[in-house]
Amino acid sequence: MEIPRRAPRRPVTGSQERADRTRALVIDETVRCIVEEGYAAASARHIAERAGLTWGGIQYHFGDREALMMAVVDEGFTHLLRSLQTKVVSAESADLRKMADEIVTAAWAAFSTPTSMAALEILIATRASRGPDATRHLAELGTALSRLGRQIGRGLRSSHAGAVGNLLWAAMRGMVMAQMVIRDPIDTTRDRRELVDVIVSYIEQHQK
Repeated sequence: MEIPRRAPRRPVTGSQERADRTRALVIDETVRCIVEEGYAAASARHIAERAGLTWGGIQYHFGDREALMMAVVDEGFTHLLRSLQTKVVSAESADLRKMADEIVTAAWAAFSTPTSMAALEILIATRASRGPDATRHLAELGTALSRLGRQIGRGLRSSHAGAVGNLLWAAMRGMVMAQMVIRDPIDTTRDRRELVDVIVSYIEQHQK
């Protein structure tokens, strides 16, 4: 069942620039809290303390806690999708392995940002109650990854391109989850190199 959310009390007057700065501050501090301490620690009171604001002040901009969490998800997926879509446009290498390496590297850079990791953790924690917007984000992400699959494997049938996109999605989820459960930064160089090998082998097999 979807949890009803309280509508934010947006300011009718005052500085929009100041309101935007406050929203950015709260989202940034919520991301930091989730990445450093986990979703369970990101209570309304704790976020307000970390941001140096009152919870009433945060409600003024976002509404309730669930709406704030979905604002973080929106932020994370907006940046993630923009990064992936930019890579679809910019990847022009004729060499299959080089292109695969560029796209895997770019995908990891996009998925491993603190905002993206926080967004994924929120989606995991709220899977029983999240609404249609979160489902839409996941669908858009799947589409973006399928486009990357087609970009790497020119000439692949759509089903095979989709399989490459699914592989990218599964691998990114796994590496992000590993980073989320280990406090220190992890080196994914070897994992990404092996992922490139698998992608290249699959494409070469299905381009014949």
